[in-house]
Amino acid sequence: MSTRSITYAQAINEAMSEEMERDERVFLMGQDVGAMGGVFGVSKGLHDRFGDERVIDTPISEMFIVGGAVGAALTGMRPIAELQFADFLHNAADETLHKMAKWRYMHGGRFTVPMVLRLPEGATGGSGAEHSQCPEAELLPHAGIYIVIPSNPADAKGLLKSAIRDDNPVAFFEHKMLYASTGEVPDDEVLIPLGQAKICREGTDVTVVAWGRMVTLALEAAKAAVPLGISVEVIDTRGLRPLDTDAILASVAKTSRLIVTHEAPLSGGAAGEIAAIVAEHGLDLLAAPIRRVCGTDTPMPQNPALEKFALPTTAALLTAITALLD
Repeated sequence: MSTRSITYAQAINEAMSEEMERDERVFLMGQDVGAMGGVFGVSKGLHDRFGDERVIDTPISEMFIVGGAVGAALTGMRPIAELQFADFLHNAADETLHKMAKWRYMHGGRFTVPMVLRLPEGATGGSGAEHSQCPEAELLPHAGIYIVIPSNPADAKGLLKSAIRDDNPVAFFEHKMLYASTGEVPDDEVLIPLGQAKICREGTDVTVVAWGRMVTLALEAAKAAVPLGISVEVIDTRGLRPLDTDAILASVAKTSRLIVTHEAPLSGGAAGEIAAIVAEHGLDLLAAPIRRVCGTDTPMPQNPALEKFALPTTAALLTAITALLD
């Protein structure tokens, strides 16, 4: 299969464009997604191609963006709604956690809610505490929403296309620091199933489970461990729901050691949930305690220099890897 190198942002743009071309029910709505092309340029060119009725600039109202998308989905449309920052989920908590997540269940499955909520997340170098969070774990108690988090351009495109076609509502998290990253993307259409983890690097000594931007850091740490004689397996979950627990447990069965890493703060993060799953179903597989390498339990500093101290690093991952084998 032939491939070409494109950015993460381009991959998301192509996925939306191709799905809008394929299905006239698909449309995009959000703040500045139209003529401006999105605050991060991800929807650039879509307004020119599809017009005002299918690329809709909304008022500055997260409640309207998510609530409007839910309403459109209920009538048979397949909206893609964008919040400029994932942090703004809290501005639309009722619409997201109640309507988007629960209405199919609450109405006995008489309709579906086929929508994607795009959520740019993560620290970017000084955006401050209200524009730098990775809030994906906050959706875990709300079982009606799928949680998808791609780590590279090929997955961003393949997962988004699958999300748009799925009849379940999908929260699609995009790390802002990945938008400019490049990778090989197939020329042919590839749909990546939701909830299928990927082994990014095979190893025998330690398993590192990651998603989003942290996959890049995990791979860097795995490479740095090679001269130390340590073989690290890196698992990209590609999201949190559906969660491929079989892939995680199979890897732990091979390596007997587990590290879970994410950018969000340690307390209340998804690493704790994954650690609990492995402890419940595979405690006898472990030769050492499970380690978590995560962000600090503090609001994200505005100062870029201080921000670095709040985030997990490749060095911190390497330290945890070596500690498991001491």
